[in-house]
Amino acid sequence: MTITMNESMAESMAITSLAALAQPMRLRVFRALVGAGPAGLTPGVLSALLDVSPSTLSFHLKGLARSGLVTQAREGRHLRYRPALEHMQALLGYLTDHCCASSGDPRVAAGCALAPARQRNPASSSPMRCIEKA
Repeated sequence: MTITMNESMAESMAITSLAALAQPMRLRVFRALVGAGPAGLTPGVLSALLDVSPSTLSFHLKGLARSGLVTQAREGRHLRYRPALEHMQALLGYLTDHCCASSGDPRVAAGCALAPARQRNPASSSPMRCIEKA
């Protein structure tokens, strides 16, 4: 399923997701889960990896799950947490959806590497092209 930001991510959901990531430990947990990819990690592995107590980790995992950035699945006696990669992509899209659109120059907006792929010019080689022209 392809998600487009303006269809799937309301401003309130973006705020909730960003607020969840605005805490250092939650950001570390989320980055570790993104690094693990779709396979995710168990709380025991995360706790050891991040050197954080299980109770503290549990608190932060619940916050990330409430924000929609993390999913939880029971596997026998264990829980496995996974990054909600589509949600993450939706959040990134929401943040970059209008990149360079107000520049006044449609060529800049079309060539901006941060703009959504549907608007981006594939010939643009520099990820900072829209900023360099400003």
